Amino acid sequence: MTSDRRLRHDRRPSVAVFVLWLAASIVLAFMARSYLEQLRFADADDVIRLLQVRDLLAGQSWWDVTQYRIAPPEGVAMHWSRLVDVPLALVMLALEPLLGSARAELAALVIVPLGILLVIMQVVGRLAWRLFDRTTAIMACFALLLWPLLLVEMQPLRIDHHAWQIAAVAVALWAISWREPIRGGTVAGLAMAIGASISLEILPMTAAFGLVLFLRWAVDYRQRVWLVCYMQSLAVTLIAIFALTKGAGALTGPAYCDAITLPHIGFFAVAALGTSVLGRMQRVTLPLFVLLFAAVGALAAGAMALAAPQCIASPFGSLDPLVRELWYANVREGTPIWQQDAHIIVGKSLHMLLALGATVALVLRSRDWLRQWWIEYTLVLLVALLAAMMTHRSFYYVGVVGCVPLGWLAASMLARLRRSGGPLPSLGAAVGIYLVLMPSAPVNILAPLLRDSAPTREQVATAPIRSSACGLSVRQTDLARLEPGVVFAQFDIGPFFLLNTPHKVVATGHHRADAAMRDVLQAFTASPDEARAIVERRGADYLAICPEVAEARNLADYGGSQSLMARLLADDAPGWLEKIPSEDAGAIRVWRVRPD
Repeated sequence: MTSDRRLRHDRRPSVAVFVLWLAASIVLAFMARSYLEQLRFADADDVIRLLQVRDLLAGQSWWDVTQYRIAPPEGVAMHWSRLVDVPLALVMLALEPLLGSARAELAALVIVPLGILLVIMQVVGRLAWRLFDRTTAIMACFALLLWPLLLVEMQPLRIDHHAWQIAAVAVALWAISWREPIRGGTVAGLAMAIGASISLEILPMTAAFGLVLFLRWAVDYRQRVWLVCYMQSLAVTLIAIFALTKGAGALTGPAYCDAITLPHIGFFAVAALGTSVLGRMQRVTLPLFVLLFAAVGALAAGAMALAAPQCIASPFGSLDPLVRELWYANVREGTPIWQQDAHIIVGKSLHMLLALGATVALVLRSRDWLRQWWIEYTLVLLVALLAAMMTHRSFYYVGVVGCVPLGWLAASMLARLRRSGGPLPSLGAAVGIYLVLMPSAPVNILAPLLRDSAPTREQVATAPIRSSACGLSVRQTDLARLEPGVVFAQFDIGPFFLLNTPHKVVATGHHRADAAMRDVLQAFTASPDEARAIVERRGADYLAICPEVAEARNLADYGGSQSLMARLLADDAPGWLEKIPSEDAGAIRVWRVRPD
């Protein structure tokens, strides 16, 4: 592997990748058809995202991302970026004259996530083709589609921000493989700035690409343009997006740490300025080179610490202790891998280790520039692995990086299958391809055998919100037609009241409503008399729970048998609540708060 494969002129895999995407999209749309008909979103964040787009199209200011129906009357300023709202809003506006508003909205919920999947597959296929061949490109796309959790983020109705960040990582990875350092560094910085503006969870990958380009400079002084262009593009794009989406009001508002704000921009601006200055210097010794960059990093971190010292810590460091214990600690996608179930740990570890092993094998078998490339690739993959170990949702970064070496491994086994002359070698190669593309499949098959045959009480009450009847039953006539008011509800079902009824809710699972979230948790885990004071203080007209989801059982266990939630689960509501009959008695339960 010493030839420059980037100079090849064989047939590109774009059409084959498009056909593969089309097949995957048809399967995804078919599987989601019942969810689409009933608007059963996989996650509450998707619901709030749709509400944000609806508010924008209804006339809410571009600069105002407040959800006024959460924690009324003030509302909650969401930490999400308007960037994700734009494609959804444009599709809805374009299709509304043809389909009507409701069908145009439904079409956007399908077109946008599947469109992002197409972009990612084309980028991955193009990168794999440049490094290997057409077969490897197709196999890499297969590995991408079969990577656990990754495809979930691009299914119909999944309109939250994660797919955009996967796309940003894919584009940046592709860009640093180009031959032109100015164009490649600029595009990589642009992609990561868009990803960081959408959510800060992509910052480890932003650092990974910066580390790779830093090492290119350290190895060859002539390659310094890569890092200079990357940092300049990153900083300038962050400033531009901030100006276009936040407005002048963000200059004087509170310095939040859960999204790109002025302190973060200050960090990247100082880092970009320092990198640009060092890029104009003559070549220096390696120790001095490292020392100078350490000084730039210290200056950038110092500027951020002076502007907002609280932002040096975790964005969730200021959460109320009760909110952290009963809500944030139970958000599985944000927990480390060792806090997941055993079969998840084993299955995903196999995926990650196999991707890493294939990448290391490519390092060992490569020469010249290609070996350096695969060493850089390994560094990016290692950072993604560390991020996935610390935060479960970052596992899809490993998938979008690891699918190319896995595609190479699968293509190698496919070539062996074609060359094999007997049934046993053919069978072995076929099994090998299967295990490369789905290494965790045997673990998932055996997982039910590893669990107890009799489920515990906690396992019974763990239905996802999409699978439960609660989100759907909010649309029932007797609930939607109640006089509009404020609903004191669990976090999981609050967004569905906002989506399907004219009601407001005290809180949802969104951390900027920290005080309201604490009130909800404290009321459900307190005695009925203590809870009543909190409910009345919040001006709630109704109270609602969903017994099917784990959140209800967790609150009951925390508060004890005499807590409000435990009483409600036992259908023993206190006298200040009046039960409202529902068409589906096994789903959501709603009570009216008696005014007297």
